[in-house]
Amino acid sequence: MFSIGLTGGIGSGKSTVADLFAARGVPLIDTDIIAHQVTAPGGVAMPLIASEFGSGFLAPDGSLDRARMRELVFTEDTAKARLEAILHPLIRAETERQRQAASGPYHIVVVPLLVESGNWASRVSRVLVVDCPVETQIERVMRRNGFPREQVLAIIAKQASRETRLAAADDIVRNDEAATLETLATQVDELHARYLELAG
Repeated sequence: MFSIGLTGGIGSGKSTVADLFAARGVPLIDTDIIAHQVTAPGGVAMPLIASEFGSGFLAPDGSLDRARMRELVFTEDTAKARLEAILHPLIRAETERQRQAASGPYHIVVVPLLVESGNWASRVSRVLVVDCPVETQIERVMRRNGFPREQVLAIIAKQASRETRLAAADDIVRNDEAATLETLATQVDELHARYLELAG
């Protein structure tokens, strides 16, 4: 089962690159989407989160109160590990189910924290990093999410450094401020051809 682990820092353009692969018929398994599904109203993680953190972390519709949880994770040292202990096994199980069901010569697993969560690199055939300068990340996230600069810097500080990600990469898509959809598509076309060859 030939698989690509696609990752990159916040604001690097992972989703855009993933969509370009999907447009070429490559099956996508997005761990962020799975994380949202398990923490949605009626999601399999919600009773466990309520039990671990209290019902105050549930939004009125029964989903995870993301803003409140984000605040807790940033202020309390153990909160992140406690949340991950609930979410990671559930996300891993659903990811595996989707991987087994995926058709085609190869598939892509989108894992924002692939480098940070140690065992992912050993579970995919190659690691593809979407890369851009940190300043570009900051500008994109401030523009997209409306976050203040300090908040974006705090998020980036919790992720692997650009250097660490690049060191883990087998392949790189450059998505700096000069990149366009056309230049990204060209890079994806080259990688797609290479992956089809390797998978064959």
